[in-house]
Amino acid sequence: MGIFERYLSLWVASAIVTGVALGLWIPGVFEAVARLEWANVNLVVAALIWLMIYPMMLKVEPSCLRDVGKKPKGLALTLVINWLVKPFTMAALGVLFFKHVFAGLVPAEDAQQYIAGMILLGVAPCTAMVFVWSHLTRGDANYTLVQVTVNDLILVFAFAPIAGLLLGVTDLQVPWETLVASVLIFVVIPLAAGVLTHRGLSRSQATPEGGRDAVERLAHRLKPTSIVGLLLTVVLLFGFQAETITAQPIRVVLIAIPLAIQSYGIFAVAYGLARVLRLPFDVAAPAAMIGTSNFFELAVAVAISLFGLSSGAALATVVGVLIEVPVMLSLVAFANRTQRWFPAS
Repeated sequence: MGIFERYLSLWVASAIVTGVALGLWIPGVFEAVARLEWANVNLVVAALIWLMIYPMMLKVEPSCLRDVGKKPKGLALTLVINWLVKPFTMAALGVLFFKHVFAGLVPAEDAQQYIAGMILLGVAPCTAMVFVWSHLTRGDANYTLVQVTVNDLILVFAFAPIAGLLLGVTDLQVPWETLVASVLIFVVIPLAAGVLTHRGLSRSQATPEGGRDAVERLAHRLKPTSIVGLLLTVVLLFGFQAETITAQPIRVVLIAIPLAIQSYGIFAVAYGLARVLRLPFDVAAPAAMIGTSNFFELAVAVAISLFGLSSGAALATVVGVLIEVPVMLSLVAFANRTQRWFPAS
């Protein structure tokens, strides 16, 4: 284990502090970077996520994807958690905390907005960062790709009805540009790059074993680049929201509490069921991660389009972005420590 992996929590904490400090010191730079968007997807963040995803995409073997259907339990677990559990527990936690627990701390109108933002996060399962979490837990690259792809297909049809039901909005408009652009940027492009590289390295070697070794060596060399991409992403995300964090710290903390409970709770349910189902670790860990992580680009875009840029709903989705990396890294560490709970693949 390298110095980056060994002290990853320390590096991330430093990146959070650095991001907030830089966001307050040179806000104009972060505002300029934030404007570099296509369909509400920040292109600089997208490039950094490519750095994180590419080493995992290198290991995807298209010829092996057909075998994923032989292990349906992991895929079924992901789908049940994402679409039958997560949206409804998020809505329930939002109501519990902002209608009852925090009732005297937040005006009723703001509370309703925060609940709406939480619901949007709960109905948007992760597309991009789950590849990073799977990579850090040495997940099955082929299986993770299928899990993400199937979730994206369901997202197209299920996001608007479920979000509309829980929000009480009958004419919810899905920002299709954001949805399509995110899938293209975070799945299709890095996957194509990884597969092409994999094929090129394999063909350059005399034997299939030599090809696999060449891919593994390249992925290993790129691992520090992947961690650097993660840290720079954290700096940017916290830099973008530095003023919000310092201007409304209490509100940020109040929103973060139920979001963190939701994340740890969903992971516990998914990971526990994976253990009951005796899934191999390289399937169980990504299955739990994909149910815990959120498609924050979509949630933020819908919150802004429905409620406005300065709304409480938009703030709640942004807080979801801010807690995502620290929470998920803690779950990655937990999963890696408990790998022995699961059978080998």
